[in-house]
Amino acid sequence: MPHNTPRPRPALARRQGSRLSVAAVLLAFTVFFVLPVLWLLLAATKTDQQLVHGNPLSFGSWHALKANWHALDSFQDGAILTWLGNSALYAGVSLVITLCVAVPAGYALAMTEFRGRHVLLVSTLVVMLMPNATLVVPLFLEINAVHLIGTMWSIILPYSFYPFGVYLTYIYFTTAVPKDLLAAARMDGCSEFGVFRHIALPLATPVVALVGFFSFVANWTNYFLPYVMLPESDQMPIQVGVGTLLSSVPSFNPTVGSLAIERPQLALATLLAITPVLVVFLFSQRFLVTGMLAGATKE
Repeated sequence: MPHNTPRPRPALARRQGSRLSVAAVLLAFTVFFVLPVLWLLLAATKTDQQLVHGNPLSFGSWHALKANWHALDSFQDGAILTWLGNSALYAGVSLVITLCVAVPAGYALAMTEFRGRHVLLVSTLVVMLMPNATLVVPLFLEINAVHLIGTMWSIILPYSFYPFGVYLTYIYFTTAVPKDLLAAARMDGCSEFGVFRHIALPLATPVVALVGFFSFVANWTNYFLPYVMLPESDQMPIQVGVGTLLSSVPSFNPTVGSLAIERPQLALATLLAITPVLVVFLFSQRFLVTGMLAGATKE
């Protein structure tokens, strides 16, 4: 009778080792990224003493959450709501201008030939790769030259200049929209604007959503530019306002007077600052996934 011996299964062992490695990496990322967010959510439900001396991952109470909100809302007579409204205004108006400029510009760079096109495209790439902080001083000098410092336009106009959106739209129209389809529309007598409006733009809905989301997030989270441009508290967006709250926490600034903010209230303000971005992402993620995959393959 044949003698059956167990066969070594190196492939199975390698797969199990690979799964363990993946699980370990995912666990490390969970600890590194998820736990701080969970701590932030729970911090807003505690008193300052509970936050310092209690279990960092324990829930405080609804009463403490309500008290933290009342204390935060009373800071500078409800400045937190003013800051949120300012951020919504700056980011919303800039978003509309960005979409009205970046999408047609990307279409023109991708679908038409004109003198200086290559130079304009290279300039867009160069500006896109520059850190935002390097542009603050030139922008301040330009805005100051036209006497707009301290107005909402000192924020909205620089926000509306979004070269990454132009380049993203350029890539989409170059790779994902058939030029033969546009050429057929021109042969049927459609004007160039009509081709863009009735054919190219409906096909570009995913990338328009992608550009809009990235623009909104960049505008909402921008700190340095409004910090330089806006001198008054009632003009600040929420990101600069959170910085003001941070400087009003006695643990971080011992010279704070009567307008002190405790750490749980600062955590609550941080949650309020990031919630709009999270809501926009949740409602637009289907378009974002489609937009990121569009143009990945070329027929």
